[in-house]
This record gives sequence, structure tokens and C-alpha cells, in this order.
Amino acid sequence: MKRTGNGGAGRALAIMLAGLLAGGGTAQAAASAGWKAQAEKQGSSQVVVIDAAGPDSFRASFSFYERQDGKWLRTLGKAPAVVGRSGIGKMKEGDDRTPSGLYPLGKAFGSAGKPPGLRLPYTKTDGSDFWVDDPASPDYNRWIRSETGPKAEWASFERLRQPLYRYAVVIGYNEQPVVPGKGSAIFLHLWRGADQPTAGCVALSESALLKLLARLDAARKPVIFIE
Repeated sequence: MKRTGNGGAGRALAIMLAGLLAGGGTAQAAASAGWKAQAEKQGSSQVVVIDAAGPDSFRASFSFYERQDGKWLRTLGKAPAVVGRSGIGKMKEGDDRTPSGLYPLGKAFGSAGKPPGLRLPYTKTDGSDFWVDDPASPDYNRWIRSETGPKAEWASFERLRQPLYRYAVVIGYNEQPVVPGKGSAIFLHLWRGADQPTAGCVALSESALLKLLARLDAARKPVIFIE
């Protein structure tokens, strides 16, 4: 008796799914190899990896890798993170996107005291600390202290003493050189919540950020990779 059914179609579907899964694994492995090579080239042995759910999504995941005995090991994560409300791939000031790529992590700051275990330079902020995001200003994308308050020539700026910056780290985007209008004030800081995007920064829960801050070490040249 002749057998009927969709055995051939099932086998074809299985082959197709296997190919898709293999392709995804290959892409993920390639991305991993990419940031590892870039980090090693820059002399870094600590990498914060932010993996966005999609180029236009604000949802992301956070992992932290450290190079030990010649191998990269994940020592924190995965945990939820959020990025800009329009996703990643920043192009200009005010586009609500987070920069993609690999960038150095600079000094830490916050309105609270220095977190336990932190081995980055740390500044406790007050009402005199500002970050200028006015592209027409010579102070664009720079941290400026002004005891007299905001300067008249700043059309736009951020106050660095605020709840979301209770703990924060500067992400070294658009720094060398500073290009007017390319984007400014990109930080790693506290989130409002898992469903609340940023205006372009990367944000984590307080528990995740404090765990990360306890491991970051300036001597290991930490970087962040956003994709």
C-alpha cells in the first residue's frame, strides 16, 4: 500500500530550521569574536556587552566578560537592560538612539557616595555639575563645573545631579574628536524600569549596576560593546 503524508515536507522543514539555527549561531559567534578581537586590540580585559533585541528596540540584555588566563569568561549576566527609545545606531543629537559599537568606559560619577569596590575614578556630583549637549557651544559633549549655574551661552545641558545618575559611568562616545551634533551625554546609569527606555544612554537596574561597578577596574581598560 502506498504511504501518504507529509514526511518529505517535514524533513525539508527540519533541514531549513537547522540551517536557520546554525546561521544564528554563526552570526552570534562572529559578533562575539568581533568584540573580543576589538577589546584585545585596545588592551582591554573587561567588556560590558549590551545586546539589543533589534535595531529599533529599546529592550536589551546585559552581560559582563573578563579575560582570565587567556580566556574570556562571563562573570555577570545575562540581565535585562534598556537603551534609547528608538533603538541603537546613533546618528545625531536628539535622535533617541544609543550608539552601536565598542567604546571605552570612562570615569564614574553619581549623587551618592562612591560604590563599594569601585576601581574607577569617581566624582560625587552636586548642583554645579553639568553636561553640555548644545551642538553650537564650544563646551559640547563635555562635563563642565559652574559654581554660578548654567552659562547663558548653553542652549541645552543636563544636570548631573539627578536620581537616574545616582550611579553612572561615562561612555566614551564622540570624544576624540568631539563632532558637533553627533551626539552627547551618553552614560551607563540606573533605569526607570524594564519598560522605560532612555534618550540614548544604556540603563540597568540598581542591583545589576552595583554588581558591575564592584568589578570594573580602570587598570583593565574596561569597554562597552553595544549591538
